[in-house]
Amino acid sequence: MALKISDLVKSFSFSRKKAAWVVAFLICIIVIFVNMNSSRDFGRNFGDFEAGKVADRDVIAERTVVYTDDYATTLRIEAQERLVYAVFRYSYDTTEKLRNRWSDFTSLAVDLFHQASSRQTFTLALQAEFPGDFPEEVLNLLYQQDEDFEPVLRDGAVILGAILEKGIYSIPQVGLEHVNPDVVELIRQSGSRIEQERISLQGVITMDNTTTAVENYFLTGTYSSLFMRLIPELLAPFIRENVFYSPEDTESRIAEVRSTVEPVTRTIEQGTRVIRKGFVITEDEMTELNALRMALPRNDLHMIFAYLLFLLMLFGLLMFLSGSRIVGRSLTDSETYLVASLSALYIAGSVLLRNIPVDPMPVSVVAPTALVVMLPSILVHPRLALMLAMALPLGAFFTGSFDTASYIFALVSGVVAAYSLHGAEKRMDLVKAGLVIAAANIAAMTAVLLWQNSPGEIYAGSLFWAAFNGIASGMLVLGALSPLEHAMNASTAFRLIELSDLNAPIMRRLFTTAPGTYSHSIMVANLAEAACQEIDANPLLARVGAYYHDIGKMENPGYFVENQTDHNPHDEMAPRLSATVIRSHVKLGVEKARQLGLPKEVIDIIGEHHGNSVITWFYDKALKQEDGKKSPINIEDFCYPGNPPRSRESAVVMLADVTEAAVRSLGKPTVSKMEKFIQELIENKVEHGQLAQSELSFKDLETIKNAFYQVLAAYYHSRIEYPKLDTLETKATATIEARETPAPGVEGAGGGGNDTK
Repeated sequence: MALKISDLVKSFSFSRKKAAWVVAFLICIIVIFVNMNSSRDFGRNFGDFEAGKVADRDVIAERTVVYTDDYATTLRIEAQERLVYAVFRYSYDTTEKLRNRWSDFTSLAVDLFHQASSRQTFTLALQAEFPGDFPEEVLNLLYQQDEDFEPVLRDGAVILGAILEKGIYSIPQVGLEHVNPDVVELIRQSGSRIEQERISLQGVITMDNTTTAVENYFLTGTYSSLFMRLIPELLAPFIRENVFYSPEDTESRIAEVRSTVEPVTRTIEQGTRVIRKGFVITEDEMTELNALRMALPRNDLHMIFAYLLFLLMLFGLLMFLSGSRIVGRSLTDSETYLVASLSALYIAGSVLLRNIPVDPMPVSVVAPTALVVMLPSILVHPRLALMLAMALPLGAFFTGSFDTASYIFALVSGVVAAYSLHGAEKRMDLVKAGLVIAAANIAAMTAVLLWQNSPGEIYAGSLFWAAFNGIASGMLVLGALSPLEHAMNASTAFRLIELSDLNAPIMRRLFTTAPGTYSHSIMVANLAEAACQEIDANPLLARVGAYYHDIGKMENPGYFVENQTDHNPHDEMAPRLSATVIRSHVKLGVEKARQLGLPKEVIDIIGEHHGNSVITWFYDKALKQEDGKKSPINIEDFCYPGNPPRSRESAVVMLADVTEAAVRSLGKPTVSKMEKFIQELIENKVEHGQLAQSELSFKDLETIKNAFYQVLAAYYHSRIEYPKLDTLETKATATIEARETPAPGVEGAGGGGNDTK
């Protein structure tokens, strides 16, 4: 059942990886098709032409194209709009209100004139009814008319009615810019009756010229000077705008005119040379060029299927390149997400970049090819980065985003970026890598410009941007690397360097609480690093794994022999309980490593550094104590809870751990004794299957043995006795080695037994 669940989990994990590639593929498809429909320039690049520049090639119409001259059509529409009259509507309601108000005024004035006892009473009564409308001197002057009082009011009513009938226009400040500037149209609508009248704009009455309009009526009759002085003041409060602009009617007229205007069309005959090489491009030629571009087929099914196949092949290639055959191992989910995301961003981004005018430079000078390559090189594997450096620019070339010059520049930049990080261990190496990429970019750009026979004046700018591309890529990697390292929990060289700091809080705590374990871990790290260097494994990962492999002992340091002085608590404990305490340091170490957020590879070393070997010392002790009893001894109670090492680095740490612990027990090590002892320890691990999954060859094991011997011989040099040992020493040594020899069918003590002795 457990096996089936495990297979199901692995299958689900693989499905998630495939889903990441499918999503990346769909993103690229969507971006390409959206760009096709928006630019209408798919499959042909006219972006390098610009009005005022000299054309570097001819453009000939491959078919007859009839297009609309938008500029000429706009001019025609504007000309027709200038013939449209602004529409104004006469308000009968406003006119009636003004006339009624005048009538109320004249009625009250007549009554007061006949009834008021004095001029002051007359004036105050009218001002009280019409506050603020009349100055006192105007009402006093009206009161003095005597016999002409009522005729003055009647004549004023006639003049007011005439002005209101003609209409007082409310002219808006804006809205009349695009219509006829000389004539307006007046609409009078009373019930179902509609009258339309066109009036010169210069002849309409507005609030600015009402006084002039009143004075013009004086010319039609014989009026006294006193009357002409009085009437404008009396009529002023009753003269208000009663003709208003109607934007709805005006816009309706304009829309009607627009709908009837025929667009101006022009024809480009097939074979016409639209752009002539060596001549300055004019605005009219650019208009014709845009017409050719718009006439290109937008959704050619052949083109669509071609790009679908290109992307399918590209992402199939990327999936293959990120597989175990190229990288040497299966990528984790987070690594797959990273590679798929970077691939999608690069391909989709290159499609969008081709719309950016960077002439005469290759468009790839603004594509961060080096950045996209450097991140997988650091976070995943340099071999994968090299494959991406060759595949991604090729994909951009197939999708039409890169021309030949752009492809060459991107290829050089990516390949150099993949190699520039070789041996990088400090973050400052990223800045140095950026400078190396900048130099390579300059060389590639120079070659491209020479190949294109570009004019000399563009070299400086092009080379500057080429160098900036490399330097910016290095700086961006420097900024993005740290968050990506923690998000992916990746064991990059830079992060391992940080973890190898012995001044880290966890290492200082190990030194304080378990100094013997600390010293043991340092020695194991030296052995593991030396061996990994010889077999081309990752020495930095082995060193960090060795530093942290026994951090679980900090919880109970006194139960492990390297931290003991005179008292051994296991002397007073049952063998099974002692084995439980010893076994627990692996589980506690893994839990503590997860709390610290250590990379998975380091956690695996912690969990695998004893494999599932038997703690022989306590197993033998249990067998002796329970000899003859009916209850059998369960060997599982004396086995470590981990798995055998699954990586070369983990296996080397296991061998270094057992070797250091065992050699430490040798009282007076000699050259031959030490070499033989190391050989036996390694053979013991091989015999009990602890190295079966580690991919170490017999040649690697021999190399590891020699590396261990070199380090230990140098360390114990002052204690090694090269002359032959006497019989007593030989017997003593035999006694020690006998303690390390496993019981029949049981894996040797190695580091496990030496944890407690």
